[in-house]
Amino acid sequence: MLSKSEIKLITSLKQKKYRLQHQLFVAEGKKTILELLNSKLKLYQLYTTTLEFDASDALQTKITPKELDRISFLKTPNIALGVFKIPKPQPIDFSKLIVALDDVRDPGNLGTIIRLCDWFGVKDLVCNLETVDCYNPKVIQATMGSITRVNVSYVDLIELLSTKNKIEKFGAFMDGVNVYNMKLPNSGILVLGNEANGICKEVESQITQRISIPGFGDMQATESLNVANATAIFLSEFKRRATTET
Repeated sequence: MLSKSEIKLITSLKQKKYRLQHQLFVAEGKKTILELLNSKLKLYQLYTTTLEFDASDALQTKITPKELDRISFLKTPNIALGVFKIPKPQPIDFSKLIVALDDVRDPGNLGTIIRLCDWFGVKDLVCNLETVDCYNPKVIQATMGSITRVNVSYVDLIELLSTKNKIEKFGAFMDGVNVYNMKLPNSGILVLGNEANGICKEVESQITQRISIPGFGDMQATESLNVANATAIFLSEFKRRATTET
């Protein structure tokens, strides 16, 4: 049975300030929880309607579907909700391709980008401080477990880019060089911007190569691509070149 203090703690984790305060985050759904349990992340407590997870009895609490409904952040709760400890950030490996986000606000976009980094073997995702929190429940849900395999760091992006003078910094712009016609390296920093406003002027000043995805529609009426879709295309091109040139 859930106590009032447990309900208060879990529901508070919907807000970033309490996730930071407690250093905890929530994951829901069997697949996502299994991915997290099989990773290096540490379980704080698991609440489940079925005791079918490989977790110690001390860290596993059986609850009713009604209790799960009280603590779930989903409209249709799954069979379990896990509370995990937020891991300490790891050093960024600048010798490989890195994706950097400037003020991406939509949780679904960030979750999808984390999944894309995982799919394309990008180990480091760097976010400026205004980008949505990667431990937001909606982001965790969208990553489908990929959060366990991508090192997400929150930094002063302008400062980071300004100190990496020897690393090529690619920025996604509508007026950039056609990415399909470029020779792309195996390393560098690929910067993508806010959903509505793109890359800010301060970050733009640090970009060494402006790149773009050309449109092929007859009417050319679409204003721009969704940031997650653009990330998929750019990463596909970077990795395709790396594969064909080895």
